[in-house]
Amino acid sequence: MINKDKKPELLIPAGGLDTLKVAIDYGADAVYMGGQRFGLRAKADNFTIEEMREACRYVHSTGKKIYLTVNIFAHNDDIDGIKEYFRELHKAGLDRGDTKIDALLISDSGIFMLAKEMLPDIDIHISTQANNTNYLIYKFWYEHGATRVVAARELSLNEIKTIRDHIPEDMEIEAFMHGAMCISYSGRCLLSSYFTGRDANKGACTHPCRWKYSVVEEKRPGEYLPVEEDERGTYIFNSKDLCMIEYIPDMIAAGIDSFKVEGRMKTALYVAAVTRTYRKAIDDYYISEELYRSNMSYYKDEISACTYRQFTTGFYFHKPDEDTQIYDSNTYVNNYIYIGCVENVVEHDGKKLIVIHQKNKFVVGDRLSIMDFDRDNIDVVVEDIFDEKMTPMESAPHPKQLLYISLDHAEGIKQGMIIRAKRP
Repeated sequence: MINKDKKPELLIPAGGLDTLKVAIDYGADAVYMGGQRFGLRAKADNFTIEEMREACRYVHSTGKKIYLTVNIFAHNDDIDGIKEYFRELHKAGLDRGDTKIDALLISDSGIFMLAKEMLPDIDIHISTQANNTNYLIYKFWYEHGATRVVAARELSLNEIKTIRDHIPEDMEIEAFMHGAMCISYSGRCLLSSYFTGRDANKGACTHPCRWKYSVVEEKRPGEYLPVEEDERGTYIFNSKDLCMIEYIPDMIAAGIDSFKVEGRMKTALYVAAVTRTYRKAIDDYYISEELYRSNMSYYKDEISACTYRQFTTGFYFHKPDEDTQIYDSNTYVNNYIYIGCVENVVEHDGKKLIVIHQKNKFVVGDRLSIMDFDRDNIDVVVEDIFDEKMTPMESAPHPKQLLYISLDHAEGIKQGMIIRAKRP
């Protein structure tokens, strides 16, 4: 049975402590993180044990939830390491108190068994990579103690609705709402391992689906023939990104409990823009569908403010076709530049100065946009830039430099807000 009075959880990726705090500040109900081992995003910043403790405290202090990915497909030589990892989590108190992880996200049934035995007080969610394509799978995991299953990306909303109608009411369904689409079935890709020796199923994907391909005939080495159906190009595995901002009512009607955003390797700007937009859209819909529809142009503009590869609805309404792929390029659309995050607002010589560690170049006179935690943006002009010794600068070309910025006005600017600049 679908409870339309209960808002779905907005679940946001956290590649590190900085992006975790951004996700919570901009409206996430829950975040998911990866540790230094045994997750499927080995190239993300990821979290040490002590950072996990800090993350849990921060998230729980806001009344939100935090999940940990342990979702590799384990080989024999991984088992002892996973056992030790679970012992470390217990020793650090990550299964109890204010540092308790709310759930582990697991793909492998062997790791599931270990987690139930070694960390029995932590809920377990079953990853999309476990091929969760029918209601019998959901019932299987429910009977074995899982509290949530992430829908396979290959499911339509009608199929998810059928699953909801056949599983216990307290069994939760999580499904992807936004982010990059994997070319392989339920994300189980072998291309990276084949081409580079880096196993996507152990967190080391090199994203060969985004590469440009040609055909070489055996007896004509070095003669590259383009792989194309027509003039559009050769990026044959390069999927558009999922975006369901226009279809929140449909996802709610399907009985989905948690709306998941992909992107543990994305920037704080991406996390802020996606989180704030979906938070506003969900809240607007629960006020009235008319309000939600009337604000659609705003949602689309804001969701396009972060990097993306054009948008698709994936499998939710029909099987993907030729329009789901991008054939002419593997690059992102990138409409805004990430300048930094407001770390503090201080007084100096009668002026309010914004303190940041700068991420990309900007200069005196530039127009910047500061993202409020609600829906508004605070548009400002840079009047002065100072380094950490308060030496004036005309431009800030060096990433990660500590800077003090004077703006034409500082009303409403708070610690934690993201600063961006529109790309020329």
